[in-house]
Amino acid sequence: MKISTIATVLWLPLAIFAFSIGLPGSAVSTGYKTLSGEKPLVIAHRGASGYRPEHTLTAYELAIAQGADYVEPDLVLTKDCVLVARHDRYLSDSTNIASLAKFADRQRKDRTSFDTEDRLDWWVEDFTLAEIKELRAIQTRDRDSSYDGRYEIPTFQEVIDLVRAKEAELGRTIGLYPETKDPQILEAKGFDYIPPLKAVLNQNNLNREDAAIYVQSFHDKILRILDGDPGFNAKLVQLVWQGRQRGWEDTSARPNYPLAQIARYADGVGAYKRLILPEGRQPSTFIQEAHSLGLEVHAWTFRDDSLPDWVTFKDGEEEIQYYLNQGLDGFFTDFPDTGMRSVQNLSPVSSSQ
Repeated sequence: MKISTIATVLWLPLAIFAFSIGLPGSAVSTGYKTLSGEKPLVIAHRGASGYRPEHTLTAYELAIAQGADYVEPDLVLTKDCVLVARHDRYLSDSTNIASLAKFADRQRKDRTSFDTEDRLDWWVEDFTLAEIKELRAIQTRDRDSSYDGRYEIPTFQEVIDLVRAKEAELGRTIGLYPETKDPQILEAKGFDYIPPLKAVLNQNNLNREDAAIYVQSFHDKILRILDGDPGFNAKLVQLVWQGRQRGWEDTSARPNYPLAQIARYADGVGAYKRLILPEGRQPSTFIQEAHSLGLEVHAWTFRDDSLPDWVTFKDGEEEIQYYLNQGLDGFFTDFPDTGMRSVQNLSPVSSSQ
């Protein structure tokens, strides 16, 4: 278990006791239901991707303007080992590559972590950064496409540079929440995420446990390696979904990695929201179990235009507020403005002595 996690487990009962001290008969604020007692984090999922093409500087900039605490750049590696921001290694869904004749012969079959069969596409690791910079981003969902073709694919360093500039302009901390995509597939191809990731974090003074950064992955191997690396100190988050394997049809509300196992190497768990609220309106004990192990819980993904089909909410704000009332520490959303309103309307809990 990470030292920070052990400290949290030891500190939490004392913190709860300290918060609860007050005059007899008085109502005393005990903070929020989060593990730390602080307000939940609004994490801009791929930037403000509900409004702009995902993983573009304009999407991150809009998310920051809407008040997001963190922006989330998914990371993939180019042929020359530069980290760039894309949700997928394949390029047809999120860029205009299919319309560029010069790259027509660069298609090949491969698969991602969640594919069940090979996919014919263009793959980031087959292109140099210079070639990637020739592409332009497009909207990946049924949303406003008027911004398609305007913006290039940013490097991780360019995302960090934007965040730093906005921190100086706004006078507030803006966190980063990078995800390593398909590390096990790229490892088999001879690529290694860790050296370029550590290099960027070190160059930007982000390789610290107290830095406003979480490194996340669906794959435990890379997180275990990073946790065991004495030269790596940023916080780690294990992403989980339902079931033992892909498990999208599994409604058992159990994560594919056990929480007690995750607590040995990570600081938090990024949970598919159905793990927290299965069918109906009866929440699971997922958040409570994670908190008892010292793990933060950040749920994914909240979208105003794609509400869950297994439970009814009138709108995105009501959905987020329901989850926040269960003690969620943070959440990923395509619509950071809705997320901010939900947190602003959340009241600290109080108790009577």
